[in-house]
This record gives sequence, C-alpha cells and structure tokens, in this order.
Amino acid sequence: MGHDHSHAVGNYNRAFALGIALNITFVVIEAVYGVLAESLALIADAGHNLSDVVSLLLAWGASLLATKAATEKRTYGLRKATVMASLGSAILLLVVLGGIGWEAISRFRNPAPVEGVTVIVVAAIGVVINTLTALLFVSGQKHDLNIRGAFLHMAADAGVSLGVVIAGILIMVYGWLWIDPVISLVIVAVIFAGTWGLLRDSMNYAMDAVPANIDIPAIKQHLMGLEPIGSIHDLHVWPLSTTETALTVHVVVNHNTVDNHFLCNLQQNLHDHFGIAHSTIQVETATGEVRCMLDNDKVCGR
Repeated sequence: MGHDHSHAVGNYNRAFALGIALNITFVVIEAVYGVLAESLALIADAGHNLSDVVSLLLAWGASLLATKAATEKRTYGLRKATVMASLGSAILLLVVLGGIGWEAISRFRNPAPVEGVTVIVVAAIGVVINTLTALLFVSGQKHDLNIRGAFLHMAADAGVSLGVVIAGILIMVYGWLWIDPVISLVIVAVIFAGTWGLLRDSMNYAMDAVPANIDIPAIKQHLMGLEPIGSIHDLHVWPLSTTETALTVHVVVNHNTVDNHFLCNLQQNLHDHFGIAHSTIQVETATGEVRCMLDNDKVCGR
C-alpha cells in the first residue's frame, strides 16, 4: 500500500479534459443559436453552463493539487483541496438550483411557451452532452466527494435540459404551459436531495469528522480482538482528502513481544478491511511506558 495516486488522477485528467471540452462546445452552440433565434433563454442557459465549466475546472484543479508533495508548512500537502472543491461545488449547485426554482415559480404566475423548435433541439443536444459528461464521473462519485460534485453538476444540467425538451414537446402538442415549471421543480427537488448529501459530507470532511464509510465500532472491535492488545485509547480517524483516511491510536499491550512485523500486519489489515490509507500506531505497556511507535509510510515498505 502506498501513497502514489497518479494512476487514479491520470484517469480523471482525461475525464475532466473531455468533459470541459464537451461543455465549452455546448456553451458556444447555445450562445450562437441563442443569438440567431433571438432566444434570451438560450443565451442565459449558455451562461449557466459556463458556470459548470468553472466547477469542472475547480474539481480538476483540486485533484491535481492533492498530488503535490508535503512541505514543512503543509505536512499533509494540499490533499484537503479536494474537500474544499467539493464544498464549493455543493454551494454553487445549491445556488443554481435556487435560481432554477425561483424561475419556475415565477412561470406559474406568468406562463410562457418554450421558444420554438430551436430551443428544444438545442436542449436535446444538451441532454446528450451533459449525460456523456456525467457518465465520465459516475464510477468515481460513490467514493470521492470531489468527483461527486462534478457528477452532480452534469447530472443536474442533463435533467434540466431533458425537462426543457419534454415540456417543450408537451406545450407544442397540448398547450400545457404549466408543465414547464412543474417539471423544473421536480428536477430541482431530485437534484437537491443529492446536493444536500454532498454539502453535508463536505462540511463533515472539512471539520475532520469520521468519513461515513468508516466503521469506528468495527475498528475498535478488530483492535481489541488482537493478541497482545489489552486496551486502546486516543483513537482518531479523519479524512486527509476526499479519497484518503488517516488514523492514529494508542494500543496498550499485555507483554513486550510486539515488533514491527505485528504492527505492519495490523496496518495492512486497517487498510484492507477499513480503507485506512495512513495509520500511526503507538504501543504502550499497561504502566503507560511507550514501547514503540510506527508510522506506516516507510517502516512497512509502503
């Protein structure tokens, strides 16, 4: 187990580059057709999609910063940049959803038809582009808050664009002007549920709370079940980034036979079974004497 994350970042480098290229292309398409069709809605949505490009750049930049080496000032490097990016993405997405919701409510008072076939076609293109971009991040969004932020931005845009297409067709066929704001509010509610979870988790990570996927009682049970550990104290678990978790613990042993081999096996178990990427273990006797302390970076050859 090591701390080299270049492979994972490299995979998402391609995803971010492709996603940004696709969305910049769509922004240009929307802006051009907005001017040609004299559609203020398309021009405004081009501006909104430009904010999504910014959010992708934010997430990409954070993932790159997380690979920077530690310094004397920042001993954990810049790994927390991914947490700050996910928090920023959540706040930005909530602001966007609020704007969409406000616009939808205003349309109940002043219903207006979707501005012609051009808007529907361009929105359909948006569905394809945003869905393709979201799919680039779908596998990583379950395990990385930073990637989840990028995924939710793209999923939200795909949903909004799909709502425009459906509403536009129904309005053209049946004349139901009310369907546009209704679909918009439904989409806002669905995306809000995921965004609220992103905001909550990002806030917890920023405050060094135990990540949701870490089972503290199970870790305690695992440690207490090992010979020669008699008790543990000062167990701390916190996120180093949106993908890495650190642990420190003091273990009190019943005798003096603990060696590096035992501690290396213990740290390997913490990694394999609990996803702890970085662990530091201090060993003490029952009288409080410190016997040894092991940081997993070099002693265990990782």
